[in-house]
Amino acid sequence: QEQLVESGGGLVQPGGSLRLSCAASGIILALYEVSWYRQAPGKQRELVAGIGRDGKRNYADFVKGRFTVSRDIGKNTVYLEMNSLKVEDTAVYSCSAKWRSRSYWGQGTQVTVSS
Repeated sequence: QEQLVESGGGLVQPGGSLRLSCAASGIILALYEVSWYRQAPGKQRELVAGIGRDGKRNYADFVKGRFTVSRDIGKNTVYLEMNSLKVEDTAVYSCSAKWRSRSYWGQGTQVTVSS
């Protein structure tokens, strides 16, 4: 069964760090375009970062220099390293894997940045 499972969310103070994981089963993540999205209460979902099949990375302007997306092919997992977190980074973070007609989503993990 194809599945994406996010983990690593939690409560952190402003300026702190978290590392989110997106672990896949039933699919080979390296064959997909994998993206991290987030959605805050009352706001639309927005793209945060992504990593292509070729390993090329892209970031939203609001996370450049603070977040890093990476993957471990052996572990079939994509990570989102988040540093210098701000209150406005609070949201549910979800990963997606897409290629051609196939698309998979995880259930999301809550990130709360608060003092």
